[in-house]
Amino acid sequence: MMYQVERDFIGYGGRPPDPRWPRGARLAVNFVMNYEEGSELSIGDGDGVSERGLTEGASAAPRAGERDLAAESMFEYGSRVGFWRVLRLFRERGLPLTVFGCALALERNPAAVAAIRDAGCDICCHGYRWVRHFELSEEEERAQIAKAITTLERLSGQRPIGWYCRYGPSINTRRLLVEEGGFLYDSDAYNDELPYWVEVDGRSHLVVPYSLVNNDGKFANGTFANARDYEAFHRDAFDMLLREGKTSPKMMSVGLHLRQIGHPARAAGLERLLDHVQDHKEAWVCRREEIARHWIAAHPHSRGAHTA
Repeated sequence: MMYQVERDFIGYGGRPPDPRWPRGARLAVNFVMNYEEGSELSIGDGDGVSERGLTEGASAAPRAGERDLAAESMFEYGSRVGFWRVLRLFRERGLPLTVFGCALALERNPAAVAAIRDAGCDICCHGYRWVRHFELSEEEERAQIAKAITTLERLSGQRPIGWYCRYGPSINTRRLLVEEGGFLYDSDAYNDELPYWVEVDGRSHLVVPYSLVNNDGKFANGTFANARDYEAFHRDAFDMLLREGKTSPKMMSVGLHLRQIGHPARAAGLERLLDHVQDHKEAWVCRREEIARHWIAAHPHSRGAHTA
């Protein structure tokens, strides 16, 4: 019987496992740079529409089939300026960073690929294009996954071992990832603060949940007005998880978008957050690949064990 996506309202319940993070850390913190600029929908790439997702939204919507040059320029800011600012903040502090990389976007900026490689970031595959996978047919999605893998492997010299769709997967995504093979995990879930195992067509597959809550996307929808909002929100999340970590350690994902957090008035909040996190040695700031590999080693899946 073909794998079917099923909902799980219980998860670990009131007894989550002790993740046994390295060095006895109370909290694993993973910062994620979403590198999407250049992979979005555009007239120039034959899509018939200009993408405006997570931009300032100040331009008037053009008529169907017309380029939105303002939105295009806002995306370009992310790769031209925001990328280098965000990367600098992490490099100055010696902090690790995961890149959710859209293959086409990285293909269009070789200097960024080189900088990501030099910084030791792990690249989680964010698809070939920044598209809605749940709108693709199964064959279209299979082809997109394969093209993303080969492109990122050619660019970075390494095959991606993690996967994350734009917004949400299709009902076929996880099965197609397992079918493709080579992925240690996917992050197409928002339902937990710890990794968990699922069984897909009789095979074990790890899910490392992501977060749209701890995310600079809130600038685009107006939730965050300034860097103080950003810092306070994420600092409160970090502090609470660190307190809970005395008895029940968890994981915190923080999503970054270069055309959002990369602007100086917002990056100031990220800068202060990084300093706050770095002041607390009880936290393990790590790459997403490290979380996946640790979980596989410390909590290998076994038949009959909890799966979501």
